[in-house]
Amino acid sequence: MQDRSPLYSAQHELRFQRQALIEEYEKANNCRLVVLIGAIISFSLTLFEEVLSDIDCNTNELHVLLQSPGGDGEVAVRLARAAQARCKSLVVIVPDVAKSAGTLFTLGASRILMGPTSDLGPTDPQIVVKANEPFVAAKDIIKSVEDAAAAVQKQPETYPLYSALLSDVSALLLQQARAALARGSDLLREALATNASRSDAEVQALAATLQPLLVDSPHSHGAIFGAKEAAAAGLPVETLAPNSAQWKAIWSLWTRYFHLSGGGAKQMFAFEGTRISQILGA
Repeated sequence: MQDRSPLYSAQHELRFQRQALIEEYEKANNCRLVVLIGAIISFSLTLFEEVLSDIDCNTNELHVLLQSPGGDGEVAVRLARAAQARCKSLVVIVPDVAKSAGTLFTLGASRILMGPTSDLGPTDPQIVVKANEPFVAAKDIIKSVEDAAAAVQKQPETYPLYSALLSDVSALLLQQARAALARGSDLLREALATNASRSDAEVQALAATLQPLLVDSPHSHGAIFGAKEAAAAGLPVETLAPNSAQWKAIWSLWTRYFHLSGGGAKQMFAFEGTRISQILGA
């Protein structure tokens, strides 16, 4: 690598430190490692493809350090396909949470590495109700409307109250929520099928097991689906010991991004490897 000027080195010192940790992890685990952090939305695909661009398609193992509160499930499946196209075996590392669309991304992995702080979550679809505001679970939108309709039917005088409370929910948004929920089962199967080593029968069997756990039953989109539950459902989870060298290396790298986000106070997107880096919002 050519010499960097003193000012450039100072301006990007933290980035170089993170990339050095990524390189150390790769050498220790004989793999390639990229980082994917943030909500999974439309532009994620372009920036993720950018960070994958210097990875040979014959790479034996690609490890993806993933942290995400969720987002667009369709994009998550496309991200998983992009990652799978770069390797013989995809390993997803979850140091913190990979919820919703993040969970969908993990479902095609050959291995899912989790530790004492790791959690997955329900994959029921999310809908944007207002621009620049958090996603809302499609199930919650539908249930709110159905509960309001039932209440008004019993007490018609409450119509103005419920009309005001649900002023942001149009008929079109309600239909979008219903369509997204119906699509949820297909996305679950498509995410599992991104792993080309799985047979159709294996995909169908896993989908049948996970459907009630990740789509149908959870009452809250924030419900926890930890390493123990994921392994019991048949997912290829490996629980790393807190004092293992691999977990310590993962945690050391993850905390750099946690700090970069202001301790989680800022919405941040990170797409990073040893040579390529795109950080937004930090």
